[in-house]
Amino acid sequence: MLFDLVTLQAFAAGPRISVEGGESFVGGYFAFNQGTPAVFGEAVFDEHAISSSAFMWAPDVTAGWIDGRDIAYFQHDRYTTRDHIWMLAGGVRLRYNAPDAWYRRLFFSFQPTLHTGRTQALSSSYEFTSTLGWQGEHWMVAIRHSSNAFLHLPNRGENMLLMGITF
Repeated sequence: MLFDLVTLQAFAAGPRISVEGGESFVGGYFAFNQGTPAVFGEAVFDEHAISSSAFMWAPDVTAGWIDGRDIAYFQHDRYTTRDHIWMLAGGVRLRYNAPDAWYRRLFFSFQPTLHTGRTQALSSSYEFTSTLGWQGEHWMVAIRHSSNAFLHLPNRGENMLLMGITF
């Protein structure tokens, strides 16, 4: 019985999991027919107050995939756009805890990111991923950007519009 209680408490305190999908575009080169699918799984752990303020933070881990695409404009460059990208990111999700405010579900996250592949958008093995989103009870919508902050060129970045379901 004690084991059941401990297990139940651990499960109840587990992360919120989101499965997200959407379209990704190479930064600085937006064309409606040049987007590619992007899929992510994200785990957001328990929130913690920042000092005595209303700001909250939570550990945030994301794994995902961005499909390669063949954009002719980049076909003769050192980095093309054809590589499929697998990403693993870990960082922090921030939000303002205003219980009755319309914006209480708005969040911002920042995550250092490792990935496979090299493209015009993601040309190093490390990137920085930032996300601005809206977290509902069982859904989410977000704008996500990944780039290496000009630590390696080219640095176009990937810009994504994502929607997801949350468990």
